Formats: sequence, structure tokens, C-alpha cells
Amino acid sequence: MVNNSVETEGQGEAGQPEQPPPPPPEEDIVTPHTVLASSNKGIDYDKLVDRFGSSRIDQPLLERFEKLTGQKPHRFLRRNIFFSHRDMHRILDAVEKGKKFYLYTGRGPSSSAMHVGHLIPFIMTKWLQDVFDVPLVIQLTDDEKYLWQKDATKKDNSLEHYHSLAIENAKDIVALGFDVNKTFIFSDLDFVGGDFYTNVLKVQKHVTFNQVKGIFGFDESSSIGMIMFPAIQAAPSFSSSFPLIFGGKKDVPCLIPCAIDQDPYFRMTRDVAPRIGLQKPALLHSTFFPALHGASSKMSASDMTSSIYLTDTANQIKKKINKYAFSGGKDTVEEHREKGGDCEVDVSYMYLTFFMEDDDKLEEIRQQYSSGQMLTGELKAELIKVLQKIMAEFQEKRKQVTDETVKQFMAPRKLNF
Repeated sequence: MVNNSVETEGQGEAGQPEQPPPPPPEEDIVTPHTVLASSNKGIDYDKLVDRFGSSRIDQPLLERFEKLTGQKPHRFLRRNIFFSHRDMHRILDAVEKGKKFYLYTGRGPSSSAMHVGHLIPFIMTKWLQDVFDVPLVIQLTDDEKYLWQKDATKKDNSLEHYHSLAIENAKDIVALGFDVNKTFIFSDLDFVGGDFYTNVLKVQKHVTFNQVKGIFGFDESSSIGMIMFPAIQAAPSFSSSFPLIFGGKKDVPCLIPCAIDQDPYFRMTRDVAPRIGLQKPALLHSTFFPALHGASSKMSASDMTSSIYLTDTANQIKKKINKYAFSGGKDTVEEHREKGGDCEVDVSYMYLTFFMEDDDKLEEIRQQYSSGQMLTGELKAELIKVLQKIMAEFQEKRKQVTDETVKQFMAPRKLNF
């Protein structure tokens, strides 16, 4: 599973400069493995909702969240960072009736150091777990990353390498503060088998090659491993895949917070679920976290300047934002004072919408920057302050996560809920 950020692996040979990026496409491209925006404002999410056939998160839905949880909706919901859903009303109907559901999200481990964009679905998932008091399963798709890489002879593309990345990424996830009594994290390489594999086979039997070819763009060069993988990402959507957690129950509803590029996997899952006698999962879709270089550019695993990584020092954060964060400001101070900055393309402002909790402060910054009262350097300083504080707190918690801690989260067991 790939989460929430526009990211690609570097394609250049070692020691050789990578080719310049291609021009933006005429229309947005959003698939589980390719996300390209046609505008420096990023993806047109209204068009994407219409194209995918999902539902917009509207004010009545937010009011239901608040009524049922007794809390103000998370800032990601208030600000349309999580903007689309499938069957969320069905989950809230179950909550109103006193029934439990469970959460499922995941991570495709492509690097040892996750970046701040990777945190978005996990931050949302933790809030949902806390306010609804429900169990959570987190899938680490080390198998997927192995299948999609190009050269199996390279040391860093071995199965063992991707499994080790999964364990390192699990430490970052644990550091966010998930409840070990309610959270099961698993690596596909370690866990797939038994009842889980039974559901994988059921999905595989009911989805044809033509269907996955149409959904995922597979062709004659696609390996058979790639073709069968979508069923592995589908299986955690069904409570019967986890008999130790749910006692063999097949009817526990599942809610999946994820970036909207993962929706094709779950459209397939929702289509096949009734045919194998299981419930359709519900989904909450997030927007994409922009690269520092701009919302239309890609984050690259080989380019450490394209994002803020969870291992970055306070000084690195400051330098990256000041040097690389795409600005919506004008060319001169005079012009900026007169015309103001463009928050729709300014990456520093975009990042603040993700990480600044105070709605009033964020709106004040938007107004000041748009009017020209606030300069680009001042806006970047606001972001630097926010991210340095968040990263310092995270890194302190990360130091406390040991191998033993991770083993506790990854041990198959019954959860408390």
C-alpha cells in the first residue's frame, strides 16, 4: 500500500544525474503507482471525486462525526484534507446502534526514513481509533515493494531489504502513539497464510485478469506477482482474515483511511465482497501531500530535498523550507505588498494546513499572506516553527521505540475492544 504522498523511486544510475522531469500531463493522472498533476495547484479533487464515483465529505457528515464523538472533527476533516468517502454513513449508523467497527490502513515500505507526508493517514487513523475506541490493523506491504522494483539482483532490492524497511517503518508508526492493546501491525512476508490467505484466494478466484488489467493497467510485461497482489491488499478489509482478533466473525465493518490513489484497490474489493459473502469496506480518502518543490512535482526517494523526513534535524528542516519550498509570493517585495501571495500554490501554506491545529491562526496567516502584509520569508518562518516542534516531539518518542516494542505490536493476538 502506498500512502498519501506523490512519491517515485529515483531512476538514475548511481553517480549519474537523473533526467529532467517530463512536462506536466494535460490532465491529472491518479493511479496507485502514478500520481501526476496537470497544474501547480495540484490535483483537481472535485473532478477526481466525479471520476471515481465517491462521495464528498459534507457539513452534515461532519456534524454526525461531532455528535457521535462529542469532539470537534479532526483538522484533516475540517479542512477537506480528508475530503471524500465511500459508505461512511454506514459506519456511523453502526456506531449509533452501539456496534463496533475496525480500522485498516497501511504502508508500502520503500525507504528506511519516512517523511512527513507518510504520517497523514496514520495521524487520521490514530484520531479515529481514539475517538471511536476501535481496533486497528496496519498492513506493511513489503511484498508489494519487492514485486514492483525493477532489478532483483541489486542488494537493496532483495526481499530481505524490503522486510527490514517494514520493521523500521513500523517503529515510526508506533512512535505516533497507537494503543498496543488495540493495534496489530503486520508484514505480509511474515503474516500471509491461514484464514488471511483463504480470503486472498477467494478474491483472486472472483477477479479476472481483464478486470485487474483495466483497473491497474497491467500488460504483458507485468509479473504474475504484480497481477495477484491486489488480492493481498484486499484481504485485510474482511474481519474473517483476523480470527485471533475477531473470533471468526465475518460481519465486523471495516473503515479504511487512505490516500485516494489507493481507491482502485478497494473499488475492486467492494465489487467482489458480496460475491464471496463478505461486507464491503468503507473508505475515507485524503488528498496528496505536496512535494516541497510544488504540488505538481513528485517526491523522489532519491531526492532528500523533495520533502521533510522524520530524521531531519531542526537545522535541516529550516534549510529545506527556506531553500526548496515552492513560493506563491511575487518576484519583488514591492509587487508582493501590492498584489499579495497565492496560497493555492504556496507549499509552506499548504503544509501549514496539514500541521497547524489553530484554525483562527491559519486563517489569519492566509489573509495576511494573500493581502501582501506577510512576506514569503515570514510565512516560511511560521512553518519552520511548527514543523521543528512536531519533529522534535516525534523524534523523542521514536527513540523510545525498541525492537521489543515492535514485536509486541506485530505479534498475532487478540486485541482489547
